Formats: sequence, structure tokens, C-alpha cells
Amino acid sequence: MDAAPGSAPSSSAAALRLALAAPGLPEGPLCCPICLDVLRDPVTVPCGHNFCQGCLQALRQRPGPPDGGGAGGAARCPLCQEPVPAALRLCKNRALCELLPLLAAATGGSSPSSSAAATPTSPAGASPMAPGAEEEDAAGEEGAAVLCDVCPPGSRVAAERSCLVCLASFCGAHLEPHRRAPAFRAHRLVAPLRRLEEGLCPRHLQPLDGFCRTEQSCVCSRCRAHEHRAHDVVPLEQEREHKQAQQAKFLSDAENELEELAVTITQAKKMVELIKGAATKERERVEKLFAEASEVLAAFQKEVLGFIEDGERSMLGEAEADLRWKEQRRAKLAQCKQSLENVPSTDTIYFLQEFQALKAAMEENLSPPLSFQKELNFTKCTQAVGAMKDVLSTACKNQWNHLRGKGVDGLNCQEMEEALAESRFPDKSNNAACLESRDYFLKFAFIIDLDSDTADKFIQLFGTKGAKRVLCPIPYPESPTRFINCEQVLGLNLMNRGNYYWEVELIDGWVSIGVIAEDFDPREAYSHGRLGRNDSSCCLQWNGQNYVAWFGGFECPIQQPFFHTIGVFLEYSEKALTFYGVKDSKMTCLQQLKVSPSAKGKLDPFQNKINRQFASLFSCKLKPAFFLESVDAHLQIGPLKKDCVSVLKRR
Repeated sequence: MDAAPGSAPSSSAAALRLALAAPGLPEGPLCCPICLDVLRDPVTVPCGHNFCQGCLQALRQRPGPPDGGGAGGAARCPLCQEPVPAALRLCKNRALCELLPLLAAATGGSSPSSSAAATPTSPAGASPMAPGAEEEDAAGEEGAAVLCDVCPPGSRVAAERSCLVCLASFCGAHLEPHRRAPAFRAHRLVAPLRRLEEGLCPRHLQPLDGFCRTEQSCVCSRCRAHEHRAHDVVPLEQEREHKQAQQAKFLSDAENELEELAVTITQAKKMVELIKGAATKERERVEKLFAEASEVLAAFQKEVLGFIEDGERSMLGEAEADLRWKEQRRAKLAQCKQSLENVPSTDTIYFLQEFQALKAAMEENLSPPLSFQKELNFTKCTQAVGAMKDVLSTACKNQWNHLRGKGVDGLNCQEMEEALAESRFPDKSNNAACLESRDYFLKFAFIIDLDSDTADKFIQLFGTKGAKRVLCPIPYPESPTRFINCEQVLGLNLMNRGNYYWEVELIDGWVSIGVIAEDFDPREAYSHGRLGRNDSSCCLQWNGQNYVAWFGGFECPIQQPFFHTIGVFLEYSEKALTFYGVKDSKMTCLQQLKVSPSAKGKLDPFQNKINRQFASLFSCKLKPAFFLESVDAHLQIGPLKKDCVSVLKRR
């Protein structure tokens, strides 16, 4: 009875010994393929292989490539490379857990727990080493050695080979499955590599095993079969030998270029310092000049304001004295008048006395001379400061263009003043109207109505004051005075004597405003029929960027800002036509067309044409004329009637 129970264990132990003795204990079926020791807390993965629970858990938590296991993706079985799902719950294999103690008792060895306890640790009293500390020490001792990716933490040894398929490095013990098992026969083993992920094709996730000389890049087998099928692809080792043969030359060229760059960098640093220094000095000089210019302007401002104060003081005293005298005279006359009115009808003597007193008061004239009634000289300050501002603005613009390499080259202040005076107030000495306000011109207001019998078919009229160019022709009735080749329209009224003034609102587009001879043929060709392109008309054109005066096919650009309102002043007897920019009742002379035989005219083709032909334009009656050049051109004749009434009321 007693022998039977005792014999069973002995027979079971013998069987276990036979099972373990064949392959050897370190590589037996009950040993962990990771730590190569007897299984502790064995777990089984879906592919059927057994591992220590701690070893497999450490393998699953180890960082790795996205598709090669670890924290970046699903772990793989170290033996067959089958994926181990990350969500797989590791459960102990209870059969193996019961079998392992029997194995330990039959072989006389220690149990897994005792063997684990017998693992070499730190000396008594010393603090236990942190996980991975031994690996770091080993790596430090071995220098740049690549450690096995399968060995458990704390006992990792140097790897012998790296697998480009598994993307892992293996020591000699863990490399045995690759050498022995047919499943790993196609895996490519190379010398230990630290960055195995770089040997993987980023597109196909296959090992890079070739080099494309056509595109000079590493490729995998799938790249060779598809994208690089017709390219010159060689093994990596062959390309490395080819490149190593050229290495010495490239290193020599690189060294030469580095030396050249060192020299040029030194020169570039000197240039940078030179530019900074020059810019700093120039900035200081410019700031000093601007400060001096500001002082000049401040001094001029002080002088002008002092001039105004002196003029006010000198004239105000006389004006106030005159005011006091008039108030006193008014009070005296009022008193004498009241006294005379209050005399009783029965008191003849008192009446005669009061009458004589009123008469004497009316005859006495002790008023001081009124010098303030003369022109107020200090009111000319606005014009002087405005002219100075315009000169300064023109100088700044010209010099800025000169700095940028475009524009006029070095006009001095006197030349700029003359050019500005000629452009704004041409022939100012002979044209007193340039000095007047808008009220002066309203005395000659000329009411214009557009003539529908002259309008081109591409001009739409809005009543008798508005005109706009359109794309679709308007079926106007036939008329011998209608323009047929130019988008133009005339005014009804004729001008043959005196002075005339009218205004035009530029609403949109390119518009020309001028006068034309009454007998001009409206059927002239486009090149000769447009305003200003013949001797029978002249105009001011706005071309979207600046103003241009035209006469006889000659042009004269005008540098002035845009004005929505253009005033036209025709002096028939003086044979002069002047165009003004109107804004806030202020008149800015844009251009005056008038015969002016001068030395400068000989050098100006436009003025030469004016001098030779412009006077003949006034030998016939003239009409207001308008040319709508662009497809969006739109104008409106200014309403002057209301403004004229307002001026008459003020007068």
C-alpha cells in the first residue's frame, strides 16, 4: 500500500528527467526562451509558446518599431514572430504551474521561486539596483556595444547579430531559433545595428536591401518590383564599395570647401560689421540733418506767427480806435436826435438850439485815418506757407525717387520752385483769375446742356447734365452732327465772346474735358477726331493716373493729385483756356493754354504748338466738348445755378 503511492512520484520524475535531458535544460520545453531559465509563473501566447509572465510582460512594454512590437505596436513572439495582441490578458498556464514543482522535486533542483530568490543580488545592506542599471553599466563598460533586445532587463548581453526582418538584435543564445528553425531561414542577419528602424522602407515597411543608382536612394524588394523596376538597382554592399572608392576624393573636396568657407565667412563678417557701422553713421548724420531742418522750420514758423501777431497788433489798435469813435458818434447823434424829437412844439428857442446841436454833430468829422482798410498783409502767410509746403513735398518726393534709383536726377531748390510754380500757376502774372477764389469764377458761370444730337451711340445721356459710356449701342436717330467714330458729346451752347466758366464732376473712368470748334466734322476718323488730337479742339484728360493736356496731337503731363471737380475757365477775348481743380471752394490751377512766346517755349513741343496754332482756334465759335474714353467713363455737369445765387446774396 505504501509502495504504490511512493512509486508514482519516482516514475513521474523519471519521465520528466527524460523529457528535459534530451535537449538540455537551458533549451528544454519547460524553459523560458527569453531568460533561458525554468519557467516562472508560465503563460502561453496564442502561437502556443510558453514564457515567464514577467519576461513576456517586460518584452511587451519595451519600446520598439511601429510594427515590430513594444510600446509602438503589437509585440511579437521571439520564437515565431507571431503578433501578441496588446489587449491580450496574460493568464497563467495552470497545468505547467502544477508540473514545475514536480520537476523540481524529481531533479533535486530548487523550485522556480527558490531559484529566483537565489539570483545574485546586491550585498547585504546595500540598496538593490534599479531596473536597467546593470544594462547601463554593461553598456558603459562595453562602449558602443549593441545589447540583445530579448534578454530580460538587468541581464542583457551584447548582441551578435541584428535581424532586418524582426527589427531586433539577438545574443548568441537567442539567435539559435534563427539558425535552427526553418521559419527564420528567409530572415536577413547583419552585424549588430543600433537604429534598425532606419533600415526599413517607410512606404512598404520592408527591409532596405538594395540601392537605386538612378534615384540615388535605398530601396526594398517591393520597391524594386514596382517603382524602381526599370532602374539600375544594386546590392547595398556593392554600392558601399563603390562609394568608399570615392570617399577620399569627396573628403578632400569637402575639406577644401570648408577652408574656403572659413575665409569667406571671415570676409562676410567684416562686411556685416562694415554695413552696420556705415548704417549707424549714416543714421546719425541723417537724424542730425532732420533735426536741423526741423529747427529751420520751427524758426520759420516762429517768424511767420510773429509776423501775423505784429500785423494784428499794429492794425488792431487803429481798428479798435475807429470802432470807439464810431460808437461815441453814434451815441452822440442818437442823443441829439432824441433831444430834438422831445422839444415841445411851443418852445421855439429850445428847438432851434437842439436842431443846431444835431446839425453840428452831423457835420463834425474827427474820424482817424483807417489804414486797416488796406490789404491785410498778414493774410498772405497762408499762401507763403502753402507754397513752402508744396516745394518741400516736391523736394522730398524727387529726392526719394532719386534714392530709389528712379525719377529726376538732382534738381536744386530754385529749379524745383520754378517747376512747381509753372505747373500750378502757369503764366501767373498775366492771369489774375489764378489769385481769386471760386466766387470770382461764379460771376462767369455758364449753364451747359448736353446736345443729344451729337452724342455717340455708345454714350447714354441722363437728362441734359449726365453722360455715361455703355457697352450696348443706343438707337439714336440719324443726325449730321452726331459723332460716329469717337465716344464724344457736345454742349448745346455756343461761346464767341466774353468769359465762360463751368464745372464737371468726374464720377468714374477716363474722361476728357475741353472745347471744340463749331464747324468740326463729327465723322472724322478715331485717330484724328478725338479731342486734342487736332487743331480744332483742346482738352484736359484724366487717364486714371494723372492729368494730361492735349492740343494738336501734342500732350503735356500734369503732376497733380486727383480732383473730383474740374473747373473750366474760357477767356475768349484773351484767347486763353484754364483748367482748375476745385475742392472746398479752393481753386488749384492745373494747366493754362495760352500763347506765351518765351525762351522755354522753344524747348517745349507742346508750348510750341500752342504758340503756333492755338490762337486760330478762337477764330470761330466754340462749344464745350466731352470725350468718354474708357468703358466705365461717367461724368456729370456741375450745378452752378444755386452757387451763383448764393454768391449774389452774399454780395
